[in-house]
Amino acid sequence: RKDHQTKHKTKKKNILTKMAAKAIVFSLFIVSTVCLSSLAGFAAADADDFDIFQIQGSVYCDTCRVQFVTRLSQFLEGAKVKLECRSRANGTLTLTKEAVTDKSGSYKIEVTGDHEEEVCELVLVQSPDIGCSDVSKEAYLRNAAKISLTANDGIVSHETRIVNPLGFMVKTPLADCPAAFKELGIVPDVIF
Repeated sequence: RKDHQTKHKTKKKNILTKMAAKAIVFSLFIVSTVCLSSLAGFAAADADDFDIFQIQGSVYCDTCRVQFVTRLSQFLEGAKVKLECRSRANGTLTLTKEAVTDKSGSYKIEVTGDHEEEVCELVLVQSPDIGCSDVSKEAYLRNAAKISLTANDGIVSHETRIVNPLGFMVKTPLADCPAAFKELGIVPDVIF
């Protein structure tokens, strides 16, 4: 009889141990599920709400009216640029920020949030030099100033975005421009 009671107690103890183990495994499963869904929610919020992009670019005076930097170009201090983001769906302006260039002709703009569903571009606003204030309306130049402000674009370093230099133009190209082009081995489509 004593042997039977010991077996019964051992059997009962084994059953309780198995039940406790199952309860622990189930609890760990629930805790893991809650943690993973919290992390997924945080990651989604991070992509949309917490991304901070540093836009960096420069503005120059295009002294040869060719829309690229040459040895005769001069970077402009005090030039105004503007970031504009528009909805891809309807073209509505969703974000606008301005910046002014420093002594080296460089500017920085900080943008918070993900702008994957928007087309964002930098545009020239105002030149500090009245003799170098023409702005080209060529479509390819607007495309060159477009910028991606999303972490979902495959760019590894999504915090800093470097923009192509933007150039105001002089009304008449400098006399030294043909020599500068010859050094580069190019023949631009500009009349001197």
